Amino acid sequence: MAHIVILGAGIGGLPAAYEARQALGKDHRITVINADPYFQFIPSNPWLAVGWRNRDDISFPMAPYLERKDIDFIAQMVTAIHAPDNRLDLANGDSVDYDYLIITTGAKLMFSEVEGAGPEHNTQSICTINHAEQSYEDYQRLLNSPGPVVVGAFGGASCYGPAYEYVFILDTALRKKKLRSKVPITFVTPEPYIGHLGLGGVADSNGMLESELRSHDVKWITNAKTTKVEKGIMYVDEYDRSGAVIHQHELPFNHAMMLPAFKGVDCVANVPDLCNPRGFVKIDEYQRSPAYKNIFSAGVAVAIPPVEKTPVPVGAPKTGYMIESMITAIVQNIHAEITGEGKPDYKGTWQAICLADFGDRGAAFVAQPQMPPRNVNWFASGKWVHLAKIAFEKYFIRKIKKGTSEPLYEKYVMKAIGLNRLEK
Repeated sequence: MAHIVILGAGIGGLPAAYEARQALGKDHRITVINADPYFQFIPSNPWLAVGWRNRDDISFPMAPYLERKDIDFIAQMVTAIHAPDNRLDLANGDSVDYDYLIITTGAKLMFSEVEGAGPEHNTQSICTINHAEQSYEDYQRLLNSPGPVVVGAFGGASCYGPAYEYVFILDTALRKKKLRSKVPITFVTPEPYIGHLGLGGVADSNGMLESELRSHDVKWITNAKTTKVEKGIMYVDEYDRSGAVIHQHELPFNHAMMLPAFKGVDCVANVPDLCNPRGFVKIDEYQRSPAYKNIFSAGVAVAIPPVEKTPVPVGAPKTGYMIESMITAIVQNIHAEITGEGKPDYKGTWQAICLADFGDRGAAFVAQPQMPPRNVNWFASGKWVHLAKIAFEKYFIRKIKKGTSEPLYEKYVMKAIGLNRLEK
């Protein structure tokens, strides 16, 4: 009997556990380890930050749902990974042995790379449910004392969609309160142009997102590196294409939500030969560590090089369907190795579907594969995206509670529109 341990229980970790149970049957042990006892649907955090959702709407305790699938759950932080010995140390002093380890930990939020940044200091975040709740408290203070707002991302960030979502959702929320005229908004991003998204753009994402910002009366600064944040003021250097500073901005704010750059979590980053200098897991085309053949990784935890060199560092995002394709490849490779029924040579397609809500409308894109050059490069906007995002939230939470990763009808629908998790 093999023991498969999944480290991290987010959008990648829980589907990995369910897929592994389905593929391997009851003959093998599966354990999920996560610092928090609850699952949180992170894509809904922008709504939580303006009071359109609450914690109970988008999170739930994981143990009861995992138990139904005969999957063990440990709510503990992992303090060390002893890869040569196939063992994990937990914060409570226990240890866990494994035959296969799947790392889906997400990332460490590096607010510390910008002086004065982060929820403990002068800016808000929507990266976690706790951060989104704190941001909502700051949003309520903004309602009582309207003034300038800054939204965006710090240099080196790799996840830009939530920043765009939040700026438009905040705009919509303020309009509903009839306070928008009292709140000038500036969008600050290290992207070389609006709509780059860490992907080199998708179709006309540049033109469409610039148009949306203009129509919502949002100013922007690109090629922007935030150097310091003080209470009520953000210092931003703006660069030209050659990497020279062309303007130094001092932006006052009553409310600021800025996404950070990421690093690998400590217990993963500290494993010799496992990660790149930022602590992200180095993987081959089969999602496997070249250094440790029984360690696989998916999602934000994996190392993906930037799409291109930019004046201010811009990372590459790891989006939902892309992560799910990584997970399916990992599970099939482990299954093939354990059973001997085939070669562990499955590859995820890394295709991307993104639904970005703008409060009362939204934008969607499909990129096949996510990283250019692409076979499909499509971007569109409209009210239908807003409705689709709401439907997807309900659908994803429901399927995770039911213990399924890719229901049969979902698989056929995706196939019908040309999306597959695995390369043929």
